Amino acid sequence: MGATVPRDVLDVATEAALSAGAELLDRYGRPPRGVGAKQGPTDLVSDADRAAEAAIAAVLAARRPDDGMLGEEGTANREGTTGLRWVVDPLDGTVNYLSGIPLWCVSVACEDAAGTLAGVVYDPLREQLFSAVRGGAVRADGPSPREREHVQLEAAVLTGGVACATEAEAKRAAKLEKRLFRRTGQRRALGTAALELAWTAAGRIDVCYQEQRIHPWDVDAGLFICQRAGLRVHRLEPLADDLAPRFLAAPAGLAAEVLALVGPSAKERRRRAAERPPLRPESVAATMRRRSR
Repeated sequence: MGATVPRDVLDVATEAALSAGAELLDRYGRPPRGVGAKQGPTDLVSDADRAAEAAIAAVLAARRPDDGMLGEEGTANREGTTGLRWVVDPLDGTVNYLSGIPLWCVSVACEDAAGTLAGVVYDPLREQLFSAVRGGAVRADGPSPREREHVQLEAAVLTGGVACATEAEAKRAAKLEKRLFRRTGQRRALGTAALELAWTAAGRIDVCYQEQRIHPWDVDAGLFICQRAGLRVHRLEPLADDLAPRFLAAPAGLAAEVLALVGPSAKERRRRAAERPPLRPESVAATMRRRSR
């Protein structure tokens, strides 16, 4: 038996996302204000991000004041006393937003000790909402998805981003180009992980594969919606300490194909096995005893 889901969490998540969306729409297309860089020149924040996060915080303060909150901008982060925490990205796709590219969204997730229990991704420009709650149905506004049950990787639409900021990441990106992307029908990059996942859940995209240093607020709601939509969702560890973590959402058959391609390869597995220290005699004996049981 899973933990009881509070009856209002999906309504609260939806209200918070819509409120943030209204703030963003009001500012979209105007000269940006309060723009600054956080961890690098492409990791931007603006007054629009801050206002959207404040709108979410106001809804949570009114509806769920004792819950915790973790927001990307950190303006209203707090510990809670209920065991619930809201993980929010008030504007996923800030660079797109500031550049006038119409691909950005709001992401709101609620989690408990067992994981995510509700998630909403809202696309204000198209007035499309994608949502799910533990034990409940999935909502995906917009056009009906195309049939993809038997889509082959060679005809699939794949989206996602791959880190390429360091020499190790650049070499990894080259491997992925050869192993995965050249074998995939079409590749798209939207510049917003939350919207890419929402569109994957809705059937517009077949595979979403991310290999980036992504924060929980970027993907928690979208991955949960994909999972509730019946897709296979994987949070994969980095292949090495100097590489980024990996996230995959896709139908079962495509997910298995992608997992086989993204590694580690057979050559890498052999290399890792060769690098492992040999077992001590007592360890070998213990292993044999376990296998004989």
